[in-house]
Amino acid sequence: MAGTRSRYLIAYDITDDRKRTKLAHMLQDYGDRVQKSVFEAELTPQDVRMVIQKASRYVGVGDSLRLYPLCANCKKGLQTLGIPNPRLDTTLYIV
Repeated sequence: MAGTRSRYLIAYDITDDRKRTKLAHMLQDYGDRVQKSVFEAELTPQDVRMVIQKASRYVGVGDSLRLYPLCANCKKGLQTLGIPNPRLDTTLYIV
């Protein structure tokens, strides 16, 4: 199914401060920051292509961006220590 969402871990290493900041802001439109250079996101295949396309302007020679798909069992086995990311496990109601 084209619209099916899957969980991804997105990690990057960008040397240029301005490009790194812009990439982080762009990724916030797709997922939740869980570490300084790591995001988790629920993405469709189209979202994955869009993230890669948009990110390409920020990833230079010697930089990296990685999108790791996480299976449902991986999500169930997630273990954290410290403060969990609240948006990933909370239902939001707007009244």
